[in-house]
Amino acid sequence: MLRFIVQAIVTALGLWLSAKVVPGVDFTSTGSLVAAAVVLGLVNAIVRPLMVILTLPLTIVTLGLFLLVVNAAMIGLTAWFLGGFSVNGLWAGIGAAIVTGVVSWIAASLFGEGERAR
Repeated sequence: MLRFIVQAIVTALGLWLSAKVVPGVDFTSTGSLVAAAVVLGLVNAIVRPLMVILTLPLTIVTLGLFLLVVNAAMIGLTAWFLGGFSVNGLWAGIGAAIVTGVVSWIAASLFGEGERAR
C-alpha cells in the first residue's frame, strides 16, 4: 500500500510537470491532479499490460517506440475518466507520457527502487 501511495505521489508530480511544460495537458485543481494520478496508477496496473501484449508486434517493429503511444493512450484514458484532467490530442499525450516517465525514472533512481531487485 505504501508503494502505491509513493507511486501516486510521483505520478502526480509528473502529471503536474506535464501540465506546466506540455501544451494541451491541464488540470483544474489539486484534487483532480491527485485523482488523475491514482486513476492512472490503476489504469497502468489493469489496462496497460493487456495493451502491451496486444500491441507487441507493433512495439517490436518500432523497436519499442510504440510504447510511447501506449503510455499516451493510458494517460488519455485517464483524462477520459476524469472531468478535471484533460489531454488534448495524441501529441499532448505523448509529451505527458515522456515527462511522467522521466519523472518516474528520476524518482526511482533517487529512491533506489532498483535496490530491491537484488
